[in-house]
Amino acid sequence: MKVAFFEIRDCAEEPYIRQHLTDFELVFSQDVISEKNMPSSDTDILSVFVGSKVDKQVLDQCPHLRLIATRSTGFDHIDLKLCRERHIAVVNVPRYGENTVAEFTFALLLALARKLYPSIKRVREEHRFCCDGLQGFDLKGKTIGVVGTGNIGTPVVKISAGFGMHILAFDPYPQEKLVTDFGVRYVTLAELLRESDVITLHVPYMPSTHHLINKENLKTVKKGAVLINTARGAVVETEGLVWALQQGLLAGAGLDVLEEEGCVVSEIETLLERHPNEEALRTLLIDHALMHMPNVLVTPHNAFNAVEALGRILGTTIDNIKYFLDDKPMNVVR
Repeated sequence: MKVAFFEIRDCAEEPYIRQHLTDFELVFSQDVISEKNMPSSDTDILSVFVGSKVDKQVLDQCPHLRLIATRSTGFDHIDLKLCRERHIAVVNVPRYGENTVAEFTFALLLALARKLYPSIKRVREEHRFCCDGLQGFDLKGKTIGVVGTGNIGTPVVKISAGFGMHILAFDPYPQEKLVTDFGVRYVTLAELLRESDVITLHVPYMPSTHHLINKENLKTVKKGAVLINTARGAVVETEGLVWALQQGLLAGAGLDVLEEEGCVVSEIETLLERHPNEEALRTLLIDHALMHMPNVLVTPHNAFNAVEALGRILGTTIDNIKYFLDDKPMNVVR
């Protein structure tokens, strides 16, 4: 049975997988799936991360495919409808980086709040040791609005409480324990945007969360607020975000994800396509504008990337494959 792994970049990942999947023909690629880097037609099981789009072209290439094991919580990079039609199971890693992503959220927030990037750049590149123009702000006493209080939003709440922040939350399924233990106040999204000094996003990407944060509701944000997105790029309307930053409604943004970030990764290929997607190209240009704004920090979808989290991802993925083949499927995406 052939198992193809894509986006295997850490040098420790391949040996770990080989050690735990000994009875399989294993194929590894460091790169994402693309027209030039497709799985072979005899692939039985495919394992990808969020950079690989598993669409009709990929599925047509793999007529014997039985299982797609994504090494992520999100699965918007996979055509689930077509997989169901072709009886291809899809499994994910529902829990691996709750604290990992939450900690990265605060890394972005603190870097913005205390102007770490321009401070380091000034000393390292300009050889200037002065703090003019580098005044930041405390987190203590500020109001943070947590959009989504699930597996990642919950530890964000706990860290926020540790900083002495007031905590608002928006979620269709409020957690009473967060209310009693940490003083969380659940409100509407509109109220959260109006009252929060910091807005942080922790929702999955799905039709109902597409452009959840957009130009219209960004018009109502508390002036000078900061936006953090470690969820999915398309949860935020990129054009609206740039507008809010240019208007000074938002003082800054920390983004580990971008809308159409796949085009940013392979922008040359995107630009050279004979019939490129016009909307994707437009978003790509706006992404570039974001990346060059002095009050915006963009990181390359790296919030998950901790030694401990990667270990949990690989362990769960291997279990997902073994349990599926034993007719005891787990973590199936419905």
